[in-house]
Order: sequence, then C-alpha cells, then structure tokens
Amino acid sequence: MKSIQQWLDEYGESHQNSFNKIIHYICVPAIYMTVVGLFWSIPFPFADLPVWINWATIIAVGVIGFYFALSFMVGLGMFLFTVAVVAFLMWWQSAMSVSVLTMSVVVFVAAWILQFWGHKVEGKKPSFFKDVQFLLIGPAWILCHGFKKINLKY
Repeated sequence: MKSIQQWLDEYGESHQNSFNKIIHYICVPAIYMTVVGLFWSIPFPFADLPVWINWATIIAVGVIGFYFALSFMVGLGMFLFTVAVVAFLMWWQSAMSVSVLTMSVVVFVAAWILQFWGHKVEGKKPSFFKDVQFLLIGPAWILCHGFKKINLKY
C-alpha cells in the first residue's frame, strides 16, 4: 500500500492551479458530504435503531478504516469530519423541508460540474481516472493542507 505522502504527492500533481485548488477546497468536502447523504437516503431495514445508524455510517466505518491505515492523524481528522457530516445530515433531516436525498443530489451534481471546470482550467484530468482510490484521497489531501496550515504532522 502507498504511504499517505505518496498518495498526496500523486494527487497533487493534477492540482497545481490555484483556481482548481480553490474549487477543490470547497467541492471535495461537499462531495464527501453528499455521498454520505446519498447512502443516508437508502432505506435501512432496522427502523427501531437510532437514526444515525444507517447505510452511510456502516459504510463510513470501512472508509475511516482506510484513512487510519494511511495515517492515524488522517484517520482521526476524517473521523471527526464524518461525525460533523452525520450531525449536519441529522439536523438537515429534522429541520429542512427538502430531503437529504434531494439536497445531496443537487449539491453532488453542482460540485462535480465545478470540479471538472477546475480540471479544465488546470489542463489535467482528475486523478480518479487513473485510480478510483483517489476519490478517497481528495478529502485527505484537503485535510492535510489544513494540517500544514496549523503545523500539525500527518
């Protein structure tokens, strides 16, 4: 398995343009949230469980495991971000008239349009065309940029 730094360096090769980076700083977390929201929206067969136990949180366990395998700090950061996403989706579901599914689809489509626009400006294809695992590296790349800003080792 590649190290976290190898993944980040390879991902960073197609994310050099400042415009593309800004788009990614906004859209990658939004896409992560919407993917969780899409899985959240799949009916769960056990209705008597707490609302936060559903397909999204079950799948998140494996995703968070991937991040912890790369780095303890990345795993911890992505765990905390995922908890924030789940809290947001629980709030959205209870407070908003638009469903989590509708919100997730709209934001997902808009964010991907912006991401492809950023790559068009960059002049490089998205990394996931090379390896689908880069879909999980994008959020870690954003997180690690934040870590660098506050001098936190990942």
